[in-house]
Amino acid sequence: MTRRHFTVPAPRASRSARKGRVAPLRTLAVLLVAALCATASAAPVAVVDDPGSGPLREVMAAEFAVSAGRLDDAVGWYLEAARAAPGDAALASRATRYALMGRDDRALGDALALWRKRAPETIGMQAASATLALRTGKLRAARRQLEAMLREGGARGWIAAFGALGTGSRDPALSARVLGQLFDRDALPTGPMPLSAAGQLALGLGDDELFGRIDAVARQHYPGDPAMGLLRVQYLHRAGRGDEARAVLDGLASGDALQEPRIRERLALAYAALGDPSAGATLLAAAPGADDDLAQLALRASLLADADDKGALAALYDGLAKGAEVPNPARRLLLAQVAEFLERPGEALDWYRSVPGGEQRSTARLRATKVLHDLDRGDEAYEALHALQQDADANERLRRDAYLMESELRREDGDADAELDALARGLAAFPDESALLYSRALMWERRDDIPRAEADLRRILVAEPDSTAALNALGYTLADRTDRYREALELIERARVAEPTNAAIIDSYGWVLHRLGRDEEALVELRRAFVLEKDAEIAAHVGTVLWHLGRRDEAMEWFDEARGIDPDNRSLQRALEDVGA
Repeated sequence: MTRRHFTVPAPRASRSARKGRVAPLRTLAVLLVAALCATASAAPVAVVDDPGSGPLREVMAAEFAVSAGRLDDAVGWYLEAARAAPGDAALASRATRYALMGRDDRALGDALALWRKRAPETIGMQAASATLALRTGKLRAARRQLEAMLREGGARGWIAAFGALGTGSRDPALSARVLGQLFDRDALPTGPMPLSAAGQLALGLGDDELFGRIDAVARQHYPGDPAMGLLRVQYLHRAGRGDEARAVLDGLASGDALQEPRIRERLALAYAALGDPSAGATLLAAAPGADDDLAQLALRASLLADADDKGALAALYDGLAKGAEVPNPARRLLLAQVAEFLERPGEALDWYRSVPGGEQRSTARLRATKVLHDLDRGDEAYEALHALQQDADANERLRRDAYLMESELRREDGDADAELDALARGLAAFPDESALLYSRALMWERRDDIPRAEADLRRILVAEPDSTAALNALGYTLADRTDRYREALELIERARVAEPTNAAIIDSYGWVLHRLGRDEEALVELRRAFVLEKDAEIAAHVGTVLWHLGRRDEAMEWFDEARGIDPDNRSLQRALEDVGA
């Protein structure tokens, strides 16, 4: 479902309504790799000035390999550097960090052994050891290491242990088996947070039966826990047991946890995920002080828009308008956005123009041009945008965004030359500005002009060589639209080093592995990406790989999953055409 997301520029406004589904608990895999990387790179790498007497040459070669996206080479060089500096634990930890992301299990074992010799045992070491055992099929050793972490490591221990299970193994079924063994041995912590995290992990690994057993313990000890209850709703909904999911959610909505605003918001979004956004809006409306909390009013508006309930949205709009005599910028901005959805462009324009100042004023000035365009007053819209572009008193971000807005409106007009001209003028005013280059690269990609798309993404990388967005976009484009798969892999590896738990980057990594013919490896990575983010494009990629592996019934299930998230997704449509499904 694509949600109309009304915004309030305030810290609480950036909630997980943007994808139109219940935001899961923060995936423990994210915490795992963050913990590992923090531990592995906690100390700076020490090098000596004389290349002939220390590991400087090896460290430089390792860093060059990292920047080129050649992780296996980087691990080899860091191992050489660590061996050349016997007292340096930081180099061994750095080698371990990169080996965890690589494919060479022997190198991971060597790096970890060096690290263990040179520093006291840490959670990071234990997690790396468990990961190595999982990867090499030594389940008893993995379980023993994980039990120690769960028993002795406190919160950091169970976070890292669950993370190792979530991301360490290349076989989700194997990780699920070990998690089940830990559960059977009463090794899992029984607090509400670790139990819900274990339940989230079981669902992510695809073991619904194990989730049911964990859930039974949680219901016995914490019957009203909202985090576990929301997971139960997710599980039942995924299993096609919609009536049961709704009954559980209704029970949560009548419990004490409803008093917590963040829980109330998550429950409202859960109703939307079950196909009843109106119920979510009703839940929010019944909260104490509901008409005074602009962030919750914005979410209510989003849910009512999802439900296409223009009557209720109009009533909310009227209530908002009654309190707008005082010039509150956030309130007036929200009124303008709701008026846009209600197809009252004249009122929306008036509200945008009445926003008095601050960050909201900049947003309002920009959105007002879109409303003018929607009113078929394109000349006024472009005149206003050109004025913004030339306004010396406006901040640079607003001036830049005015070029981006003009290019978007020109595209809506079907005027390709004018779209390109707007971006070109923007780049003349803001040379090498990454947002403008990125937008133009996407434009070239839509036009199937891959060389020019590549050129703009490379211009970003000249100025910002560590831009993970540009690295990932270029790597994915080369993987998806050319046969330069090795080059694509190196670019994506560079992004993966910087953000090892970014679902979009993991998806790109899995996709390039598929293009290289390494479908079994690709499937592991794509499923990991889907655990981190339930996205239609990722689901379509999983379905494509399964189809190529001959597992067509499973593939169709994943394509159906993608349709349920976003039936119009471009990657899904291309995947279905490619496989002939």
